[in-house]
Amino acid sequence: MAKPPLLFIHGMWSRPRVWDGLRERLEARGHATHAPALPHHEAEPGAPPAPQLGEVGVGDYVAFLIDQASRLPERPVIVGHSMGGMLAQLVAERTQPAGLVLLSPGPTASTGVLGVAPLRTVFGITTQAGWWKKPTLIDRERARWGIFNEVPADLAEREIDALIWDSGRVLFQMAMPWADPAKGTKVDYSRLTMPALVMVGDRDRITPVGTARATARRLAGRVDYRELTGVGHWLFHDPVLSRTADEIVAFLDGL
Repeated sequence: MAKPPLLFIHGMWSRPRVWDGLRERLEARGHATHAPALPHHEAEPGAPPAPQLGEVGVGDYVAFLIDQASRLPERPVIVGHSMGGMLAQLVAERTQPAGLVLLSPGPTASTGVLGVAPLRTVFGITTQAGWWKKPTLIDRERARWGIFNEVPADLAEREIDALIWDSGRVLFQMAMPWADPAKGTKVDYSRLTMPALVMVGDRDRITPVGTARATARRLAGRVDYRELTGVGHWLFHDPVLSRTADEIVAFLDGL
């Protein structure tokens, strides 16, 4: 039986390169993998932001990803990390994929939880005038504290160096869905009946455990839920990457 293709969706301030380790492992098991860069995410680290990032919203990312999914030869399993986990749910609602893998999923309109840690992580952005209509880039100190906690220091610094600009409007839609006229992160969970794997580190500070638990409760299909002890938001370094890969392989084999 042919194995479904995998569509990977990266997170905020990120690029498809974060998936390289997982793609290598899953391609070796016979899965075709596809990891597109979200619109205006082709820039190299240190480059100025694309001016269009000040206008891009969740709906633009979703439309792009729906088009990407339509180009695959069969229904994929969608794998998303962080913001990509939020986008994966919106894309799944519209495309009905073979499965969902949500890693440290970002909040939708009905799964966000209030917490000091997420607010502290993005505080340097949300105190800037008009941040919701500008490109944004998290500063090193807050990235180190809120995204790369529990990651070895040398690797964390390299990953921080690799971050790029993203959309303030998308961050606003995720962080303040009640104030978003477009209701961009609203998901009809009755349509998410496909099997799903939800994984989160118990020390995640930017998309905390409460969001992952709320997501697992909302999903309408079979859900495999995993909390990784002593792990933060970043799941792409060993030994965490190996654990993440093993869980994804087990989930895919069970489809």
